[in-house]
Amino acid sequence: MTSLSRRHALAAAAAAGAGALAAPGTASAASASHRHAPTISREVFGQVDGAAVHRYTLTAAGGLTVKILTYGGILQSVQVPDGRGRPVDIALGFATLDEYVAHNSPEAGGGVYFGALIGRYANRIAGGGFTLDGVTYQVPVNNNGNALHGGTVGFDKKIWTPTVEQGHDSVGLRLEYVSPDGEMGFPGTLTTQATYTLDNSGHLTLTFRATTDKTTVVNLTNHTYWNLAGESSGDVYGHLLRLNADRYTPVDALQIPTGERLPVHGTPMDFTRPTAIGARVAAADPQLLTGQGYDLNWAVNGGGGSPTLAAHAVDPHSGRTLSVWTTQPGIQFYSGNFLTGTLVGTGHTAYRQSYGFALETQNFPDAPNHPDFPSSVLRPGQVYRHTTVFGLSTTRL
Repeated sequence: MTSLSRRHALAAAAAAGAGALAAPGTASAASASHRHAPTISREVFGQVDGAAVHRYTLTAAGGLTVKILTYGGILQSVQVPDGRGRPVDIALGFATLDEYVAHNSPEAGGGVYFGALIGRYANRIAGGGFTLDGVTYQVPVNNNGNALHGGTVGFDKKIWTPTVEQGHDSVGLRLEYVSPDGEMGFPGTLTTQATYTLDNSGHLTLTFRATTDKTTVVNLTNHTYWNLAGESSGDVYGHLLRLNADRYTPVDALQIPTGERLPVHGTPMDFTRPTAIGARVAAADPQLLTGQGYDLNWAVNGGGGSPTLAAHAVDPHSGRTLSVWTTQPGIQFYSGNFLTGTLVGTGHTAYRQSYGFALETQNFPDAPNHPDFPSSVLRPGQVYRHTTVFGLSTTRL
């Protein structure tokens, strides 16, 4: 096949949305031909303040392998075989626990949050403050005077309690963390469970469940950086991306939403058709100048209910694809703008600008301060639920 035909075929796969993958909950050729149950193993990865941190390795049909840390619930590695069956890690990360502790989310801000579970509130809260039932709460600020990803010590810095879940065609790791009332200024004792499930159809499903004993706000997500060509392969500007979103939420100079939901048509934010990530990243658009690239929330078409296809990415060189389904109303697309080459990844390569991209499924940023946004309020007796499915495959051309 010529390189031009290959690009056309991969663009068609991106346009199709799910590519060669079945939708969540359906069988695929992989599961039909590999009936062996996926496996899970555990090893000690290090210690934090005298407490042991474990790494779990989940392996499914075709050699799809993910590694998860109990520290921060971090998705450290996602290995996907290429067309010749050779595994390649497509998630940015560090080789050691010490590097995660030192660099992933420093209390002063500026962390990268590689692969981490984010809470209590993913993304930004303006000034770190919000009012709930007439009471004002304050979260420690760590990003241009705002609270980012739960404040100075978020869920990404906690050691989660693990439980293995074994199925017939899947294997899971349930992680639990109980956040006490007042932690990082948030009201209520929040009990959170995050379950990673890997199946023989090429799906990695992340399911959140949370309850509270006092009215609070909740917005949970995962912050994996993807590079479908391999985490050490260079920038992702050539990846084709489609976002199932006709509108996005613009931000001010401090990256706080203005409250608007503007159409993407005619702007660099239009990914309704497969578009190279780097095609318009340098455009002189105020939104891109503020974030030094893409770092915005898109409103998923039809999002906020059953799992909806939110994003689809293709690496034309390797043929690897990533599909993202979610029950959340928003997805933050971040093009890795603040990677500066000072951090060295698992493949011994310095991560420079746009060496990876994140697709964070979420409620809208700063929703507690925007009554017109989908509500992030959780009350006693209610259950917060959030499901995101990452579909992984390699197109053989």
